Amino acid sequence: MKKIIALSAVLVMGAIGLACGDSGANNATVNSNKAIAAENHAAQSAANTMTNAAQSAANQMSSAANQMANAANAMKAAPPSNAAKSAPNDKAPATNATNTMKK
Repeated sequence: MKKIIALSAVLVMGAIGLACGDSGANNATVNSNKAIAAENHAAQSAANTMTNAAQSAANQMSSAANQMANAANAMKAAPPSNAAKSAPNDKAPATNATNTMKK
């Protein structure tokens, strides 16, 4: 806001200079005003670019956080796989085995 007030004051002074001064001073004032306006525009553009980049990064982080939360919720809801379970050993040992060794 201060920049806008300062720029407006410079432009007013330039207008007064155009009305009251000679053409050499007028041209210098007008050129100065144009340069100040261009610098203000460039600074505002750079600030907007930085703001947009920061917002984009925030959106990407939010999206990544949502994806991780969804993956965590999916892991909680999924039943354990069969590979993780150990099979019970319920087979009885063979008792009818014959000795095939020669004596």
